[in-house]
Amino acid sequence: MMKKSIEHKSEMNLVVDYGNSFAKVGVFSRHELMELNSFSDPHDLRDFIQNFSGQNFILSSVTHDHSAVMGWAAHIPTKYILTSTLPLPITNLYATPHTLGVDRIAGVCGAKQRFPSLHCLVIDAGTCITYDFLDNIGNYHGGSISPGLRMRLKAMHSFTAKLPWVEIADNPPLIGNTTEACLQSGAINGMIEEIEGIIARYQREFAGLQVILCGGDTQFFENKLKGPIFAIPELVLSGLNSILIYNVGG
Repeated sequence: MMKKSIEHKSEMNLVVDYGNSFAKVGVFSRHELMELNSFSDPHDLRDFIQNFSGQNFILSSVTHDHSAVMGWAAHIPTKYILTSTLPLPITNLYATPHTLGVDRIAGVCGAKQRFPSLHCLVIDAGTCITYDFLDNIGNYHGGSISPGLRMRLKAMHSFTAKLPWVEIADNPPLIGNTTEACLQSGAINGMIEEIEGIIARYQREFAGLQVILCGGDTQFFENKLKGPIFAIPELVLSGLNSILIYNVGG
């Protein structure tokens, strides 16, 4: 948990990113993150929301009941749910916006807030790894999705008869000399090469590209990738807050 001194609670924004396993919760004063929490127990999340005394609230979730969470926030004057129809501080050029993950759109809104005049490639390394491109005038174009690190290891174990489940290794060798080491090398070194290859292709097409890494595996990958990369683990929360501010009109 991270917490800074909060003097004017009525000016605070509460931002909730409710994922499959836990909820990440940020309390913001304008664009500054003042408090960061993570809750795996929904009762703890409920208690935190019900005790919040600020003015504004936004929820992002594709896996949980919106009505329950919004009920916990009934006392907060201004409330939003991030959906494909909520106004955004960017221009969304995605052909099927109703199918676009809300975490992806929040990520690029966070990039826009941090780097408003740059081409941005947002790489969210989590269950899946997503690549999302925002141009330097605020147009979101889309990107790509591929399996995340644990998904790669799990797939090799689940879809074969004899390959074992292996744990993530910090720095696997290029040439594995056991089956375990070969699986770790293929998944981890292969994913690093994928990320760097995708970055290189974007860099050839878009001069001055800012690459931003976020998501649950940020810490694992941030020192393994070459070139200038901004690691911002809380980018999605910052993006949700920027969407909230845009809709409040501040």
